[in-house]
Amino acid sequence: MVEGVSESTRREYAARMNRVVDHVQAHLTEPLDLERLAAVACFSPFHFHRLFSAWMGETLQSFVHRLRLERAAQLLVFHRLRSISDIAVECGFSSASAFARAFKAGYGVPAGEWRNRKICQTNSKPCEAETPASLGFSKLPGHPARHQEHPMTNTTLHVQVRRLAPLTIAYLRHIGAYKGDTELFRRLFTKLFTWAGPRGLMPPDFRYLSLFQDNPNLTPAARQRLEVALVVPAGTAPSGEIGVRTLEGGLYATAQVRVQLQDYAAQWDALVADWLPASGYQPDHRPAMEFYLNNPDTDPEGRYHIEMCLPLRPL
Repeated sequence: MVEGVSESTRREYAARMNRVVDHVQAHLTEPLDLERLAAVACFSPFHFHRLFSAWMGETLQSFVHRLRLERAAQLLVFHRLRSISDIAVECGFSSASAFARAFKAGYGVPAGEWRNRKICQTNSKPCEAETPASLGFSKLPGHPARHQEHPMTNTTLHVQVRRLAPLTIAYLRHIGAYKGDTELFRRLFTKLFTWAGPRGLMPPDFRYLSLFQDNPNLTPAARQRLEVALVVPAGTAPSGEIGVRTLEGGLYATAQVRVQLQDYAAQWDALVADWLPASGYQPDHRPAMEFYLNNPDTDPEGRYHIEMCLPLRPL
């Protein structure tokens, strides 16, 4: 009986934290004070502060601050015609001076130097990032200047720019390292499918995907947000740690590939580092996605058939 109550409580806490993280991701430009977010979670501000820190492994203030800085770091590189002051406001900072202090403290260099040098295109300080990540970006933000005829990779992709319609997804969120961890993905999807099956949410043509909320060249592995998801009908109700939300539509660069697990990173490198600079587009703040089009366990060559989706906006 006690175990059942404990599990029920954990699911309720997960549902409330999902609402808070979703709200922060969608409203970075707005005030995100403790009282406002505690109300989203339906906790008192005093208790919510402690609960969030225990659940996420960082304080609420640190989480919001980090996401704003990471978005600013990418905008500085890809929106080179925009002023630093405008980017500061877009990322939720109260003033250009406050942003300047925060950026220097967070990344060790002034925002202008970050933009000019396109720092974080390599895996070295001040980013303190890891080796190129599979299942996500490995070259963002920034790409070195080079002639189009000399690509950074030997991978050829057939890329289409498409406008995708909004989708309703049921998702299971993971905070932490995921690079190359096939067992983690298997566990997460098994948990999601076990929830969805009895609810009639897995017809023969069901679609499932992963969403990558962070740039692994900016976000430490322990803080990276991964979501495994299933496309569901509008109006589907969330349940505990399984959240439900709408993915906004928009422009995406899409490419279908059939790859071995060890080749994931090369495909994203080709899309981001080779195709993107000559495309007339830049990355948007929406998450990158991978739709999975087969079961690699039953593929004769053990390959993953995936569709990569990189969110875009005009340059």
